[in-house]
Amino acid sequence: MIIANMQLTSLNHWLPRLAAFLLALVLAASVVFWVMRWPARDSGPALPLPETRDALPAANANLMARLLGQGDAPADAVASPDAASRFRLTGIIASGSGRGVALVSIDGQPPKPYHQGSQLEAGWMLQSVEPRRIALAADAKAPVGLRLELPPRQP
Repeated sequence: MIIANMQLTSLNHWLPRLAAFLLALVLAASVVFWVMRWPARDSGPALPLPETRDALPAANANLMARLLGQGDAPADAVASPDAASRFRLTGIIASGSGRGVALVSIDGQPPKPYHQGSQLEAGWMLQSVEPRRIALAADAKAPVGLRLELPPRQP
C-alpha cells in the first residue's frame, strides 16, 4: 500500500507540469498562427507591365546583316513579320547541357511546353534553348529563322 501511494503522489506531482506545458504549447501555436495571418503592409501601386514586342518596330534582317559585315542574309533565315507576332515566349527551363523546355504561346493560345527539337507547328521547330531566349527554325540544321526572348526581369 505504501508503494501505491508513492506512485500516485508522483503522478500528481507531474500532472500540473504536463498541463502547463501543453497549455504553453497551444498558446505558442496560436501566437505563431496569428502572426503569420497578420496582414502584409501595402507595398504601394503595382509595377507597370513591360511593353509588348508588338510596340517595337520590326528589324530588317538584311540591313542588320550588312551592318554587321555579313552581306545579305539567306532568304530562309528571315522570319516573316507575321511569324514573329504569332509566337510568344512565356517561360524557359534550360539545363546546363544545352537542352531544355520552353513555354511558347502560339496565336494567343495558352502556352504549351516544347522540348528542344520538337515541332511547334508546320515549318517551325524549337532549335535551341538558352537561359533567356530560344531559337526557332525549319529543322535542326537550318539557319535560325526566329529568336524569341523572355521579357526583362522587373526588380
